[in-house]
Amino acid sequence: MKVNRIVANIRTDDLEAADAFYHGILGLERAMDHGWFRTYAADARMRVQLGVALEGETGPPQPDLSVEVDDLDEALERVRRAGVVITYGPVHEPWGVRRFFVRDPFGTLLNILQHDAADTAG
Repeated sequence: MKVNRIVANIRTDDLEAADAFYHGILGLERAMDHGWFRTYAADARMRVQLGVALEGETGPPQPDLSVEVDDLDEALERVRRAGVVITYGPVHEPWGVRRFFVRDPFGTLLNILQHDAADTAG
């Protein structure tokens, strides 16, 4: 057996808020829309990953989702322009990532990160 995809599902009563945040700020495209359920994706090649942790390594709360981006500065600018509160960071972590945390419109804690150029495997 091979797992082809893992999708995090977030409960909401406001799909337009999901569009504004996940498409408008993070730039994800709507990959599927059933009217009551939407899926957002960067592209069809998203890797399958699942993170499991006892607690955050540096002390902040454990995020619900991690979103890796190719330009953290641009992500920060989009978040700030949208007036979204940054709850942690931005920081450069000792394990080779820059990151910051925000909550989406539904309270989901997101870890938005970029790997250091020398550490793309982590």
